[in-house]
Amino acid sequence: MTRPASLTSLRCSSLLPFALLGLGALFLAGCSENRTQKTGPSPVPVQVAAAERRALPRSLNAIGTAQALRTVAVKSQVDGVIATVHFREGDELKAGDLLVTLDQRPFENSLRMARAELANAAAAAAQAANDADRYNSPGKQDVISKEQFDTLQTKAQTTKSELQAREAAVANAELQLGYTSIRAPINGRTGQLNLHEGALVKANDASSSLVTINQLAPIAVAFAVPERVLDEVRAALAGDCIGVHVTGRDNATVQADGVVDFIDNTVDPSTGMITLKARFANADHALWPGRFVNVELRLGADADRIVVPAPAVQAGQKGPQIFVIKPDRTVELRPVTVARTTGDFAVLSAGVAAGETVVTDGQLRLVPGAKVEIRTLEDSARPAPAAGK
Repeated sequence: MTRPASLTSLRCSSLLPFALLGLGALFLAGCSENRTQKTGPSPVPVQVAAAERRALPRSLNAIGTAQALRTVAVKSQVDGVIATVHFREGDELKAGDLLVTLDQRPFENSLRMARAELANAAAAAAQAANDADRYNSPGKQDVISKEQFDTLQTKAQTTKSELQAREAAVANAELQLGYTSIRAPINGRTGQLNLHEGALVKANDASSSLVTINQLAPIAVAFAVPERVLDEVRAALAGDCIGVHVTGRDNATVQADGVVDFIDNTVDPSTGMITLKARFANADHALWPGRFVNVELRLGADADRIVVPAPAVQAGQKGPQIFVIKPDRTVELRPVTVARTTGDFAVLSAGVAAGETVVTDGQLRLVPGAKVEIRTLEDSARPAPAAGK
């Protein structure tokens, strides 16, 4: 059966747009494929730094505690009642400053009694010495018997000894009276006053003290380091002073430099750590007893070493690795040997030469052979241009 020509023409004309659309799509796909094959994947934006040869300080970080070099709990050396307190809590004192005065009347009376007994002993000793000397001269020894003469000599010696004992008693009474004036034994800052006027104090009371004085300048900072660095610390201390830099826990309010002057004589077997102490001038009292600080122990410097920023080193399945940029702006993945890491830098023993460029940011999108686009921090922070501009 022959179809009408008009019907055939109508069907051909209706299919023509779809055929042209398909050819256009194939043409565009071919052009896009040719363009992709021609240009390749887009470069990966990265940040870079140069490996350089320089000296890098050797340091060790720890947490330390400020400690007063000297702490004295002030106590009374005699029993008595507090008459006057001569300081305020928190005062800065010097050694010898008067702190507390006890009621002195009982001790003054004891001193008067001791002096009276001393006067009696002195008179008795003088009388006995005169009697012994009177019969000791030539021509008078036969006036009394030998036994009486020996008795006089013995009395002269015993009264002389009694006189010395009374002199010691007077000196002790004066010392006890002096103890009623309690003075600061060291330079430092006073703490809380535990007893006030009218309170009865006991000599060397183990249960309480009048006040505690802490020396704040100079001051010490105690911290612990692993035993594996003990030999390095001892070698550095034998060669010169070991520098220590401390900062507050917020890294801003406290900044101080000191030197290590003490290494403990044993390693703690339970922790494998050894205690060190550093001394600080602390003229501004920035370090306070009991305060925690960040400690940077400076053990010298490694000269002429290959150094790269620490973020450049990535952890790989076979160990540390670094992406190195070649002259054609492609990257090469290299294994490296990291001697140590100090702060923001890593010291390399092998893998990278001085002057080579390494990737410090953007490694997650990289594969060996990938092409990169070097960008700075300013470029990364700059907003992308709007579409169509």
